[in-house]
Amino acid sequence: MAERILIVEDELVLRETLSYNLIKEGYTVSAAADGRRALELVETDAPDLVLLDIMLPGLDGFEVCRAIRKEHTVPIIMLTARDDVVDKVVGLEIGADDYLTKPFSMRELLARVKAQLRRVRLLRDQYAGTEGHPGNLLVFDRLTLDLDRHEVVLNGEVVTLKPKEYELLVYLAQKRGRVLSRDQILADVWGWDYVGGSRTVDVHIRWLREKIEENPAEPARLITVRGAGYRFEG
Repeated sequence: MAERILIVEDELVLRETLSYNLIKEGYTVSAAADGRRALELVETDAPDLVLLDIMLPGLDGFEVCRAIRKEHTVPIIMLTARDDVVDKVVGLEIGADDYLTKPFSMRELLARVKAQLRRVRLLRDQYAGTEGHPGNLLVFDRLTLDLDRHEVVLNGEVVTLKPKEYELLVYLAQKRGRVLSRDQILADVWGWDYVGGSRTVDVHIRWLREKIEENPAEPARLITVRGAGYRFEG
């Protein structure tokens, strides 16, 4: 079955150009010109990936991204007309998986789309391989990761994580005790084509520490290995 992509873009020419090229690549495409219609299509079409413009009439891309993230883990690639670091940081903070600055080449966009969809397929295969077996739970000292339910429990209480924080935590936990470089983490969790830089890893590690460490300033689970990267100790 063809993977489904939702395009949220108010510029008609760009929306039709994106649709044409994605259909040509074998994807099933739906499109919306505003944020409210986009949220309707997320529910009815269950897209595998969303291309989301920031500047939209009515609800802007940030608001749409926040609304999608309340219920769904679908990959979101944000499109911005400005090479604005603030836009990119805000987008990542509210749950976007990647971003592209206009104007961009169709080749680059298709590469980003393929990278995000490939990452999701790998995660699904990984989780499917553990379902129904003891390995579907990663249990540490007062911390449990339930891979079937996509749930993290600390001291008996569910911890609310953004989708990318959850993916990063599972990735690190499954490689407990191994020192992982920032570049390796970036490649495995965000994808080889992601160009956000290794600072993205540092930011997400900091957010995770604030949620799962007793003392984020002196972490006992997510350890920084100076000059090398990070190590998960559980």
